[in-house]
Amino acid sequence: MNSIVTTSQALSERERAVAERFAAGLTYREIGEALFIAPSTVRTHLAAIYEKLGVRNKVALARHINGAAGSEDSASALSDASPVLALFPIECLSADERWRRLADGLSSDITVDLARYADTPVIAFHTMKSLNSKPADFTADGKALGVTYIVSGQLRADDSRVRLTIELADARTGVSLWNERFDRPAEDVFALQDDLTESVINVLAGCYGAIATVGRNAIGRKPPASLRAYDYYLLGVEQHDTFSRSGNREAIRLFSRALELDPGLVRAWTALAYAYSIEACNGFGDDQKASIGKWRSSVENALRLDPIDSSAQTCYGDVMGCLGDFEAAERAYRRAFECGSNHADTLVLLAGSRALVAGDPAEAMPLIERAMRLNPLAPPWYFGMQGRILFAAGRHREAIAALRRSTPDSPHVLIFLMLAHATVGEGAEAAKIAARLRAEFPGFSVEGFIAGYPVTNPDAAQAIRDAAKLVTLS
Repeated sequence: MNSIVTTSQALSERERAVAERFAAGLTYREIGEALFIAPSTVRTHLAAIYEKLGVRNKVALARHINGAAGSEDSASALSDASPVLALFPIECLSADERWRRLADGLSSDITVDLARYADTPVIAFHTMKSLNSKPADFTADGKALGVTYIVSGQLRADDSRVRLTIELADARTGVSLWNERFDRPAEDVFALQDDLTESVINVLAGCYGAIATVGRNAIGRKPPASLRAYDYYLLGVEQHDTFSRSGNREAIRLFSRALELDPGLVRAWTALAYAYSIEACNGFGDDQKASIGKWRSSVENALRLDPIDSSAQTCYGDVMGCLGDFEAAERAYRRAFECGSNHADTLVLLAGSRALVAGDPAEAMPLIERAMRLNPLAPPWYFGMQGRILFAAGRHREAIAALRRSTPDSPHVLIFLMLAHATVGEGAEAAKIAARLRAEFPGFSVEGFIAGYPVTNPDAAQAIRDAAKLVTLS
């Protein structure tokens, strides 16, 4: 974390606030609104930030802010070992908001599918979307990310047809290696997704030789049965990502509606399981035991449909930890890593599970560091997970710095902020956070979090309980 100290010394408080928001993907306008300054002032601050930190682009800035080593070394850490792929968000050329969601959903799902192949690390979709790159910038942004290949595309759609053009290019030269146009009936768009994933892998195998064969696993993820169900799922993801009580409740409703229309939609079962896990450990529901039961049922449905879904395996490990079956939890975590070692979100979730639930907590930091390399413009929840891992490791000041960059209204974040401040002797700040937790999350408690997350690694549980003695939520 040495670069965090360097950043803190180099930048003013206002510059640091601008840098962190820009590295998280906010636009000049959004940063200006958050900090009550003009977009032109944001631009001026960024020019000074780039000069002070010696960085040249948003990716290098994000790596510096997030505590990675030098941007060039961090970029090459992935590409030296194997080819790295980046899929820029598919550009939607249709005005209907429904098709924009579909383009983003396809981009995200294709990224996850590609990351299943162990020889092909894939930059996370969140980073690619946050870059907000224009076609003219693809090659430069690809180089900044340290990738080998760039995939980009455009989608045109109406109620009857979906037309998708895709290009694969060499990130170092910008030279096009392959392009193709897909034209399908609107209801057949998910078969198009499968075709696209296989085609890209085929081309990678031909260009680099890293993947010898292609073939989707016969047990693999079943495509959605309808666009309507998939749209409910995408709307649910938007609500789920707010990490609020009301957003989580609405996400459960939307995921459930998607599954009524398409019971085979694996990604909706996995998302529903995570929504119930948040309900359980955040005290968002009236009956924690019932929430855990629904969590288990949902994730088991996901794994019956797709046993190699890495996010579902991590989620299953967590619920098994809740139920006290730590051998099953450990098996699930091992399987999650086998299936998702190139999927940034899986790595972050798995890091938290290693630190707090079952397995070797020493594995947690390397996992989350790899996730940050795959997703350098990391979303706020990554820092919440990083903060609780740092707290469990006894690195309380670093934990506070990470948690301050996470979702500000999550009780998960607030509890670890409270405990970290209490541990370093900042009782007044801890008491202020405790008062907020009492007022805004009356169903939330330290013991409830330990039981519902669950926190079953003995050292982590003891560290949380020892810190809790210094401040109370009651």
